[in-house]
Amino acid sequence: MKILFGIQGTGNGHISRCRTLAKALKKLGVDVDYILSGRDPKDYFDMDSFGNYRAFRGVTFATLNGKINFRKTVQRIRAFRLIKDVRELDLSKYDCIISDFEPVSAWAAHYQHRECLGISNQAVCQYLKPKEYGLIANVIMKYYAPVTLPIGLHWFHFGHKLLPPMIDSFPISPTEDGNIVVYLPFEELNEIIGLLKSFPSHNFICFHPYVKQIEQEGNIILQPLSRDSFTQALISCSGIISNTGFALISEALVLGKKILTKPVSGQFEQIYNAQCLQTLDMATVMENLNSIKLKYWLDLPFPKPVVYPDVATELANWIVAGKKEPLLSLSKRLWCQTIFPENVKQRIKSLGYV
Repeated sequence: MKILFGIQGTGNGHISRCRTLAKALKKLGVDVDYILSGRDPKDYFDMDSFGNYRAFRGVTFATLNGKINFRKTVQRIRAFRLIKDVRELDLSKYDCIISDFEPVSAWAAHYQHRECLGISNQAVCQYLKPKEYGLIANVIMKYYAPVTLPIGLHWFHFGHKLLPPMIDSFPISPTEDGNIVVYLPFEELNEIIGLLKSFPSHNFICFHPYVKQIEQEGNIILQPLSRDSFTQALISCSGIISNTGFALISEALVLGKKILTKPVSGQFEQIYNAQCLQTLDMATVMENLNSIKLKYWLDLPFPKPVVYPDVATELANWIVAGKKEPLLSLSKRLWCQTIFPENVKQRIKSLGYV
């Protein structure tokens, strides 16, 4: 079997999730070509799992001061380049097309009348129709990377044929060293530092794209982006402060880490993710960099971990077997293997789900 796998490159969460599935496909001996779009090629890092991948410009959202900047987003779009890339991407040699919210692969499949699996957290909106999205957001979600078979990944199924998150296994068991990991790449670094310095009795490890070398500012260690360093810090930390992307929150949940999250303003997906986390009692949400909310969160007890099954292996096997098992059956089977902490179980029960 030969697969083309298109990966949204604007967020490290997309890459992290796809890296997990890439490893599962490799174990099965599948021949996979990877394409990524949405980021300058020089800004990708820790990409060994994707071999000789190709990078396209694609489409990405621009942010300013922690908010989506729609004017800059529109200015960044190079429609003719996108159309050219889509038309020149030949899919004839592939048995299967996968897109993790990646527009070049998805639109190429659309124009060449090929089935395309949409494996992503964004695919959830095809089933749940979140009210947080609104008209414009729903149009974007429908046409940004159109697929024929959406496979939504979520923290809970909410009565639909969704799958649990795909999460890589961790090399060691989690610990609690008292440090708080901070990853707010869409916020201004100076504002983050100002907030964290207000809590000198707590130690913070802050990863940010503007940091180019390790530095110390009082109770804050500033770290450049590195998957290995970040993973080590995440495993041993006592809590995480982040934006509300899907992959990192999923990792924190399975590690049993306390979570304080700020959705990027105007980013409908993150706003919806935050609402889900609140509904399920899985995290504390703040609308801005708020010292009062941070103080409240720091005093909260540590949560119990969520136990999700090995979704990547199950999904890889399902794809290689020709998708013969109905998606609903696969979904039910995986959720039966999921174990939620008692507080989350109570929330789920209050929502009317058994």
